Amino acid sequence: QVQLVDSGGGLVQAGGSLRLSCAASGRTFSRYAMGWFRQAPGKEREFVAAISGSGSNTYYADSVKGRFTISRDNAKNTLYLQMNSLKPEDTAVYYCSARSGNVYYTPKVYDYWGQGTQVTVSS
Repeated sequence: QVQLVDSGGGLVQAGGSLRLSCAASGRTFSRYAMGWFRQAPGKEREFVAAISGSGSNTYYADSVKGRFTISRDNAKNTLYLQMNSLKPEDTAVYYCSARSGNVYYTPKVYDYWGQGTQVTVSS
């Protein structure tokens, strides 16, 4: 079992930055691939970024590549998402997620989810 708690969202102007954090419970954090997904009102949940258990492999949606950076600190059981050059279209609730095994881009295969944190980017 893994419990995830998202934090770090807020209101920021276009071009600004935010860093999201996801604190995980348990002693086997490094065994889980981790992902960030987001969901805007009226839209499906979409993939943002993911990272392998060791942190050596990262993956990004084309829409955030070059602006967002996913990372993890396995000693602190924490996942991060550094978001730079934010755009109004990045506005959504952001969720961290975990699954045992490989990284996937599909939210349905992730077993554990945070409660979500709101990110709002004003123009």
